[in-house]
Amino acid sequence: MNNSVSNLNLPLVKRAVVIGVGLIGGSLSKALREAGAIETIVGVGLTEHSLVRAVQLGVIDEYSLDAVSAVADADLVIIATPVLSTERVLEQIKDALPAKAVITDVGSAKGIVVEACQHIFGGVPARFVLGHPIAGSEKSGVDAAKIDLYRNHSVILTPLPDTDADALALVHALWEVTGAKVLEMGVDHHDHVLAATSHLPHLLAYSLVDTLAKQNENQEIFRYAAGGFADFTRIASSDPTMWHDIFLANKGAVLESLDKFSADIIQLRHALEQSDSKAMLGVFTRAKSARDHFTKMLAQRAYVEPMNQNEQTFVAGSSSQQAGPVTGRIRVPGDKSISHRSIMLGAIAEGETQIEGFLEGEDSLATLQAFRDMGVVIEGPHHGRVSVYGVGLNGLSQPPGPLYVGNSGTSMRLLAGLLAGQSFDVELRGDESLTARPMGRVANPLAEMGAVIETNEGKPPMVIRGGQSLQGIHYEMPVASAQVKSSLILAGLYADGETIVIEPAPTRDHTERMLNGFGYEVSGRDISKGVREISVKGGGKLSATKIDVPADISSAAFFMVAASITPGSDLTLEHVGINPTRVGVVNILTQMGADIELTNDRIVGGEPVADIRIRYAPLKGINIPEDQVALAIDEFPVLFVAAACAEGTTVLTGAEELRVKESDRIQAMADGLQTLGVNAQATPDGMIIEGGDIGAGTIDSLGDHRIAMSFAVASLQSQGEIEILNCANVATSFPNFVELATQVGMSVRVLD
Repeated sequence: MNNSVSNLNLPLVKRAVVIGVGLIGGSLSKALREAGAIETIVGVGLTEHSLVRAVQLGVIDEYSLDAVSAVADADLVIIATPVLSTERVLEQIKDALPAKAVITDVGSAKGIVVEACQHIFGGVPARFVLGHPIAGSEKSGVDAAKIDLYRNHSVILTPLPDTDADALALVHALWEVTGAKVLEMGVDHHDHVLAATSHLPHLLAYSLVDTLAKQNENQEIFRYAAGGFADFTRIASSDPTMWHDIFLANKGAVLESLDKFSADIIQLRHALEQSDSKAMLGVFTRAKSARDHFTKMLAQRAYVEPMNQNEQTFVAGSSSQQAGPVTGRIRVPGDKSISHRSIMLGAIAEGETQIEGFLEGEDSLATLQAFRDMGVVIEGPHHGRVSVYGVGLNGLSQPPGPLYVGNSGTSMRLLAGLLAGQSFDVELRGDESLTARPMGRVANPLAEMGAVIETNEGKPPMVIRGGQSLQGIHYEMPVASAQVKSSLILAGLYADGETIVIEPAPTRDHTERMLNGFGYEVSGRDISKGVREISVKGGGKLSATKIDVPADISSAAFFMVAASITPGSDLTLEHVGINPTRVGVVNILTQMGADIELTNDRIVGGEPVADIRIRYAPLKGINIPEDQVALAIDEFPVLFVAAACAEGTTVLTGAEELRVKESDRIQAMADGLQTLGVNAQATPDGMIIEGGDIGAGTIDSLGDHRIAMSFAVASLQSQGEIEILNCANVATSFPNFVELATQVGMSVRVLD
């Protein structure tokens, strides 16, 4: 039983009638009966033999061949007959139904059930809750009924505006008792979604098997068919009568999906005939990606649902021994900022861009998927290798639905600028965390350029209207932000005239460097101390190039601090990007007394790279220079840990940007450090930390990956274990963090 229903007061129903005791109805009845959710279940069917068998199998308690008499004293009626039979069943029982009875069904199409109710009752009764379990088998009949058929499967309820709330709650609870995950959607939306994801595949399976069976060599075809054929055509063994009814019941939506498929298969045939490798590869890569993330891509669940449903807790440190030294040579994952931009610019370049070292984390994959949805052919990623077949500055196509970018603020803000110059409308959506983050800082200056962007009071979702004529502007950013700057630069590629952005403090310049690498000129000059002007003119083009993504210094920062605070440590981090706009963490740790050495300096793809060696050295508290804040904005959570391990007081000011990240990182870190006994006081724009002992305790990371990893590092100096909740989002930036942490001597384990 699900945890969410384990405290229900069972039974929920005294007497239920199941009309149609086959695979679907029988499995539901069996699960409810075994759970004790219903006192008595009466089965109704056409043949006494199958009903007797249902009693013998423990599927029902008793049976009746007369539906009218069976429902007369029912509290719940479940219609589990083929969907075309629903109207006949309702006509038969309408006068016998008690007013108190709740009715529900399991039909694969809902529009036809609504029509049936209108014919019989003049409308859908308030206590009729339309439902559809997304589960089944190629087998049929009561002997195929399984107690766990619905466990971990989805059930869709399609309540109407006047559906009785108590009836809906009861049906919802009953399905949860079976172990199902219950969703709700509108009737029309349900029928169109199921036509595409369930009904069309069954139709194609029947058709393919029939086509092959009619060929002269059909015995050879079936004898030597490989596993793929068996996997795809398994559903052609499903009950033909049931699926005949489903196709007719949802005919309009099925025909619509079939027409779209027919048009696409004609295009694929043409590509094959013409040996059009790019077109074929586009179909295959998009299909593979969609299949790999199939459960993530429905109803804006691209990335967040698996994280929320498979929550992780880290247990870091040891309750019995002091942490050992952090040692070895490792390479942390590729730079997330550069990975994002490599996909974006490669997509709008002309030619094939080859990428090495791409970060295969959730955020970067969100960007990659967005461009696949806009028609860009992308191979990979495979061990960090990606090939992007650019479509040119104006070659993107309208995506089939909203672009879902999960938890990635970089994706949303940069895409807003790039999409402001397109000819089509597009909606950008994110997960719950991203939906709470401010987007006005991007939307407002883009509006000054002529973009039309609709937000939810300055927060996602963002709707960007296509077909606008953008004009270059002169914009002075009130707060230094690489994301805002990059968004305006990308919009400037599509604008008439020159776009000039003034940043009040240096921010990461990956966009400018990479655009120059693609052959698109971006100019920059210092106009006063710490103030820089960046300019770009519209109307140019990008030429494909090769990109080697360096290791992310933000990811390296966790290990830099880990080695700095643990006696005996000697750790080398290989091939780390040391872009001058990103080295704030190195500068701050060095000022605190850290022993950091950069070796093997080189330029790779326009980005400076080096190996970083860190050896333990006692740290001291400092007043962090404000000119370093923008250079280390993402690294401050783990720098707070370094401050907690330093002698004396560390003071940070001018970092109000930290309050609008994936979490309020100032408050989250202050709360967590205080839980561990550290004297940490949050201020509006920073923190004051007094170094001292770190205790054990439980920390809520608030789903923020950097908070989670920072407290894992803190465990190296804690006086016991630190339990860190809500760590699944670590996959957004550092999918192999635990593996590398263990490799260098840290104690971190995962509880699912």
